[in-house]
Amino acid sequence: MGSGLAKPPASSEQPSTTGSGTQPIRVIIADSQAIFRVGVRKVLAVEDDLRLVGQAESLGQALAAVGKFPADVLLFESRISSNPSEAASELLKRAPDLKIILITPELDAEQTVEYLRRGVRGIVTRSIAPDLLVRCVRKVAGGELWLDNRGVNWIIEAYRSQAALLTSPRPKNRLSDKELLIVSCVAQGMRNKEIAQEIGTTEQVVKNYLRKVYDKLGVSDRLELALYCIHHRLMEPARDQTGQSDEAAAPPAAPLDATGSDTATKQ
Repeated sequence: MGSGLAKPPASSEQPSTTGSGTQPIRVIIADSQAIFRVGVRKVLAVEDDLRLVGQAESLGQALAAVGKFPADVLLFESRISSNPSEAASELLKRAPDLKIILITPELDAEQTVEYLRRGVRGIVTRSIAPDLLVRCVRKVAGGELWLDNRGVNWIIEAYRSQAALLTSPRPKNRLSDKELLIVSCVAQGMRNKEIAQEIGTTEQVVKNYLRKVYDKLGVSDRLELALYCIHHRLMEPARDQTGQSDEAAAPPAAPLDATGSDTATKQ
């Protein structure tokens, strides 16, 4: 494949109005498989209200395409990025009005919730039927969400879990300074690798700490953790009777060991 940005014929890059006099829905396809891109082009070509305005086969090309070609919808294959959630956020920074439909080989509950939290408007598998893909593009372009029945059930369950968290009491097991440090990084949207770099440890240590935090707070994933922290104001230092915060009174943090426990310094 060539290294340059793949584009459809020039006539589709300057979309004219449809027979009804309305502007067509402008679509960019970003997918690593040429045969899939060709298939999508053929599907869209027979629809008067849909126009393919750009193509890409890598994340870099997708970022360039959304900046170069004004578009309404991006069909984005999750596998062209090692971190599709972060990629979605970056694409939306380049084109805030763009609506992303994620094409993924398989779905799971946590990823579905995370993708929607990052601004993805539709999630489909590569096996989607052509007529459903067309309907999906139209619905998403019109401002609606597109999920299959499993995805809808996962979102409903996530909202139920969030509602339960918002009415639950503050944690009885107090978090350690190091656990609070990692939680604050999660609340800022940092990934495990970024947290490890920030505090000078490894990803495995961060994962160990997060498992302990999840158990203490009764949450199951990063989204629930962030919501719990916001509702219970865990990032606001508790005041003691002298008016000093726990943070101010706390001794310097000890280094993290590989088990996710605090290691005491030897005197």
